[in-house]
Amino acid sequence: MSQTPDTLSPTESADSTTATATPAGERAELLEALRKHRGFLRFAVKELTDEQARTRTTVSELTLGGLVKHVADVEAQWATFMVEGAGSAPEIDWDSIDWSNPPAEVAAYADSHRLLDNETLEGELARYEQVARHTDDLVATLDLDTAHALPKAPWFEPDATWSVRRTVLHILAETSQHAGHADIIRESLDGQKTMG
Repeated sequence: MSQTPDTLSPTESADSTTATATPAGERAELLEALRKHRGFLRFAVKELTDEQARTRTTVSELTLGGLVKHVADVEAQWATFMVEGAGSAPEIDWDSIDWSNPPAEVAAYADSHRLLDNETLEGELARYEQVARHTDDLVATLDLDTAHALPKAPWFEPDATWSVRRTVLHILAETSQHAGHADIIRESLDGQKTMG
């Protein structure tokens, strides 16, 4: 039977809360859920080489290294949103994009899903841990009811707002979904499973 993330040693832990006070109640539950699902993702890439982390094992373009990089990027963007709102997000006219020559912000999105030749899985995992610590500090300290207008994008309802709480739940959903993707890719690569 495969080892699950709940049985990882402390040195294999995905991240730890660095806030000075120990959160309780809702904050503690949010942090525990984030820890658990980050652990699933980290377990799915345990002991891989960079070559394995770049390997496609399904018809999807997704790779294990690309998933770690993408989840770290997305979490970092949402952490910024929790503090600053959408003000720091680039304004993109989605209706007028020339998809054969997209703007740099849109073109960079494709690279956010791939472990590039100058990147390593170890480096991306270290960056992910830093991102996670920062997010955890925000969850422990920000007013969860503070809300910001979402950036303008076709996948968001016009004029919608998200609270810090809703944003944390979105990070959790994104992490969980991609941890599941990673589990499938890893099982296809060498048979390792997160559970079972």
